[in-house]
Order: sequence, then C-alpha cells, then structure tokens
Amino acid sequence: MNTPPPQIAVAATYMRGGTSKGVFFRLEDLPVSARAPGPDRDRLLLRLMGSPDPYGKQIDGMGGATSSTSKAAILSPSERPDHDVNYLFGQVSIDRPFVDWSGNCGNLSAAVGPFAIAAGVIPASRLPTDGTAVIRIWQENIGKTIVAHVPIRDGQVQETGDFELDGVTFPAAEIKLEFLDPGPEEVSDGPASLFPTGHTVERLEVPGLGHFEVTLINAGIPTVFVAAEELGYTGTELQEDINGDPAALQRFEAIRAAGALRMGLIKSLDEAASRLHTPKVAFVSAPREYLASSGRRVTACEVDLLVRALSMGKLHHAMMGTAAVAIGTAAAVPGTVVSRAAGGASRSEVVFGHPSGTLRVGASVERVGDQWVATRAVMSRSARILMEGKVRVPLG
Repeated sequence: MNTPPPQIAVAATYMRGGTSKGVFFRLEDLPVSARAPGPDRDRLLLRLMGSPDPYGKQIDGMGGATSSTSKAAILSPSERPDHDVNYLFGQVSIDRPFVDWSGNCGNLSAAVGPFAIAAGVIPASRLPTDGTAVIRIWQENIGKTIVAHVPIRDGQVQETGDFELDGVTFPAAEIKLEFLDPGPEEVSDGPASLFPTGHTVERLEVPGLGHFEVTLINAGIPTVFVAAEELGYTGTELQEDINGDPAALQRFEAIRAAGALRMGLIKSLDEAASRLHTPKVAFVSAPREYLASSGRRVTACEVDLLVRALSMGKLHHAMMGTAAVAIGTAAAVPGTVVSRAAGGASRSEVVFGHPSGTLRVGASVERVGDQWVATRAVMSRSARILMEGKVRVPLG
C-alpha cells in the first residue's frame, strides 16, 4: 500500500495589493528545490493554490477562483545598485497546470514594499520612524524598477487610512507607485519603441473574425487595445455581460492571440495557450454614464474614457495595475485607440471608468528620433496583510 505524502509547512503571508490578492514568500523560506525557477517551484505554487481545478473553484488551496486572487510573489534582498528588493510574480492558472512568469502584476506591486518591510527583507535601519519609506523594487519578470512610497507610523507600515480604491470595499492607507521606464527593454541601437510594430494604430487580422483597428503597446504589460464599437459594445459592460458569453470570450482570446503574434511575443498562434498572462486585451470607448458593479453611478463628466480589460481569459472586475500603466501611456500618445477614446489630445493623466468605478493614472512619454518612449507612470493603490504564518502543502 502506498504511503500518503506528508504536508510541508512553508512560511508565507497572504496579502491584498490593490484589487488583487496573493501569497507572498521570502525566497529563503521556500523549499530548497523551489528556490530556483523550474518545475519544482511551479508544482509547489500550483498545489498551494489548489490548481489545476477542473471545477474552477480552487477549494483545496489558497486561490480564490479568479485571476485576481490566484497569484504568488517571491521576494529577496536585491544586490542591484540603488535597489532594495527583488520581486518575482507568478500568475497561477486556475484550471490548467501552468504558472505564467511572463509579466508583472501592478496591483500586487503595491504590497511588495509593505511585505518587504514586515518580513524583514528591508533592514529597520532603512526606515523612518514616521513618514514615508521610499522602496526601490527590481521587478524581475520584466527587468524594470518600481518605486513604492509606503507610509510608516511608529516604525511600522501604516495599513489603515482613508484612501478609497474602487474595486476594494474598505479604505486603507495610500501607497504611491512609480513605474520607471515602463516600456520595453532597450535594444542595441537605442531605446525600444512603445509600439512593437512601429505603428500607433493598425488593422489587425484575426483569423476567422476579420480585421480590427487596434493599438499594440508594450508599457507596464503588453496590451492589445480595440475600440468597443468595433466589437458591438458600448464600453459600459460589467463582468457578467462578457464572462457569461462563451462566444465573446473566444473572440477576445482570438484577438489576444493575433495581437501576441503581431507583437512578436509568440511565433505561432498555438503558443498563445501557454502565454495566458500576456498580452492583455482591452476595449475602450468615449465617456458615458453607467452603473458600476458596486451600485455607484459613474457619470460621463467624471471620466476621460471607459476601459474594460480581460485577464486570464475573463473580464477583470476592476483593472489590472499594469494595464492601467498601458492605458495611461497610450493616452499620452496622440492617435492611439486609447487617445481617440479620450478625445484625441495627448494627456499626461487620465481618469478612466472600469467595471468597479474609476481610476486615475499618469504617464510621461517623449519622442526620441522616430520612436515613442515612456519615462514614467504613476498611480496610487493600497495594500494590507490579511494573514501571516505557514501554508500547508501536500508533497505528492
């Protein structure tokens, strides 16, 4: 008779960051075999989250059965100059045996500084007794710097406050995030363009569906933007309007896959199924009034445009932080699908409506030769420790 496998206990912290939740680890606390990238690490995170789950519920794990709540973060002290902490993000699939390491999570980025402080990754000597701790984060997935401004009170992270974030029920302390040089990595002959095809707008051929006018941008996270009216939508749709329509989800996935191929992220359409986290696909429209999922009425005059984005094959309940960076950056470049929805002019800051309410994001871009380059994107989020201790994971 086979002996059932034992469970191991791994030190972990369960945190909310922005409109997402995830399990945070110090690299040194992971089992030795999971401290390096590879199948052992992936198996650990999958089993920890309760994936793959054909029921889609992740009942036997820490996952929350949505892309926003099936996430993991691994932190370690940074040896890079002028950086405090290294942060690696894993998007854990719910129904497939797959962890996507291809991009960052902007929402969980808000929790990196607070976790690093609480877990002792950053020495107490680096922190003010009261005020703001400026934490420089090296985002390992994409090789970029994030600067988190974390409020400190009595030497501890201040988590409570009156900052309200649509998509999160309760107020908390505000954490300002700066995403530095959020565009793609530099190439050998200079800065890489925000637009991997060289066009701010183009017609994208989607096999079996025809052509769509899109903006393909790599800022924060690679994103495919398409006008809502091209898809027969108003831009006011909520989750159930999209997620309850299998044909719509298939169409969005086809557009996403075609965009990934056109952007050079994959070499064939078949590869899109193994790159679910990136790129994102979003549809945009001009401002109009709608009822948010919270019941709050969002008026046309309080937003510059409307955006709905999909993550891991489903419409997001609010907005991914990295996609917000892409939205702000695209809005700053005249002629993009996003800029057109916001009125056509270049904007250094926009307020956009999403299914749960509104969000403000700022971005700075500049023209270098014939390329558009992003220098910075800024937004505010909040974060809170929900539970800390040890998570139990069966070895088998």
